[in-house]
Amino acid sequence: MNVIELARNLGKAIQEDPDYAKLEQTRKANDADEALQALIEKFNLLGMTMEVEAGKNEPDEARIDKLNAEMMELYSKILENETMAAFNEAKAVMDQKMDEVVAILAAAVNGEDPMTFDPNAQHSDGCGGDCSCCSGCH
Repeated sequence: MNVIELARNLGKAIQEDPDYAKLEQTRKANDADEALQALIEKFNLLGMTMEVEAGKNEPDEARIDKLNAEMMELYSKILENETMAAFNEAKAVMDQKMDEVVAILAAAVNGEDPMTFDPNAQHSDGCGGDCSCCSGCH
């Protein structure tokens, strides 16, 4: 089996993971939540309205400020929505898991043993194992 086939198998295994199933379940719940979808639609419309206003030769700053305040209020309501909160929690769990997978792969590419590498351990060189904000290893 070559590396690409192994990556495809890893992708399949990820999709069989209970955390992935939870993410998909919460994504579907978001899509089915009509109140949440209405808030998101209104938020997007306000964003487009604000872009149009900001793109004018002489934008109305007071209107932009008002639109921005409305968007911030809607954004808070979106984040407070139960189904969105559940989705964000499930997404954070899955994102952490994917960060660990990427850290293990990066460690392997850099010559470390992927079977013993701990992506959550603080390494002696100051590397925390999370490559999401890294500019390169050692």
